[in-house]
Amino acid sequence: MKKLFYFAILGLCLFEIANVYFIMPMPGSQEMQSIGWAYFLYHWRWFFRTLLGLIILYGLKTAFQKSKIFPILSIFIVAGIAYATNFEMAADAMFIQPQSIQMSQVAQNKVDTSRIIIGVEYNGEAKAYPIQFLGYHHQVFDTIAGKPIIVTYCTVCRSARVFEPIVNGMLEKFRLVGMDHFNAMFEDKTTHSWWRQATGEAIAGPLKGQFLPEMNSSQMALKQWLALYPNSTTMQPDQLFQMEYDSMSNYEAGRRTGTLTRRDSLSWGKKSWVLGIKVGNVYKAYDWNDLIQHRLIHDIVNDKPIVVVLANDNKSFSVLQRISPTQVFNWQNDTLSDQQYHYNLLGIPAEPGIDRLKKIKAYQEYWHSWKTFHPETLH
Repeated sequence: MKKLFYFAILGLCLFEIANVYFIMPMPGSQEMQSIGWAYFLYHWRWFFRTLLGLIILYGLKTAFQKSKIFPILSIFIVAGIAYATNFEMAADAMFIQPQSIQMSQVAQNKVDTSRIIIGVEYNGEAKAYPIQFLGYHHQVFDTIAGKPIIVTYCTVCRSARVFEPIVNGMLEKFRLVGMDHFNAMFEDKTTHSWWRQATGEAIAGPLKGQFLPEMNSSQMALKQWLALYPNSTTMQPDQLFQMEYDSMSNYEAGRRTGTLTRRDSLSWGKKSWVLGIKVGNVYKAYDWNDLIQHRLIHDIVNDKPIVVVLANDNKSFSVLQRISPTQVFNWQNDTLSDQQYHYNLLGIPAEPGIDRLKKIKAYQEYWHSWKTFHPETLH
């Protein structure tokens, strides 16, 4: 009985550690194809806890007859591990969601306009969400023109996505549950399926294979966004999280030194910045250093002529579909010009009666993230 007691103690310790190991950035955990095991352990966690707990109770009397110190110490150890892994190390305990968010017009805005934001425009309403705040929260729930949205960001992948939180036609709630291959994962409240932030795909659980509807979004400096949408509101800092926001202040410039969120200044390194695009079912990545050097890149992807544009602030970018392969632009004073027509960064023409250029989905991301979730990418 004593051996059974200590076997169950050891088993419960290892179980609680494994529950965290597979879904948090620990040595080796994020390189494994382990999401199936991670979900299995998590889904059946109370079964294993109950079973091992009953075995511990069954062997407790015999263990105490041999020694009182070691059984008590063992119970304290397993309790400490359980508390640490389920409360201190739980993703949604480390990165707390705001209970409400404050959106302010330009006159009341307190956010530095040089900060990078994720901008969303829908049915005439525009909103901006600084990645300094998103990077800590990982997800922010809001509505735009009456439509529910979830604005997400993963600092380890440098990936921003905006989704409609709609699952099987119903409004759904999500919580941050951990990460897989260094990308944030969210769990829906109804089915407890796990969803990947970079793609919006359910990768484990009853809804595996389904996708969240993605909203169009833009990443740029707040100053640039407000020039395009002067009536936009901007998410304001929540004083409850000011310390966490301050810790993110140097992230967007790529000046962090931590292994997970640093920047490789050379091209095509694991933590190098790339601009990834999707044209139909074709993915392609552009080196950020190359984009800074050239500012404009004309290309043809999936038979579509496009132009990749980086504004003079080296933060704001856009990818637009050209009218034809012969249409060639120059970039001056934050304006695209083909010598005949002029467009802003979002492809909206200055001349009346001219169709706007189609905006292509584009994201700034770490190279390791883009190629992991788009292994067929061109570059």
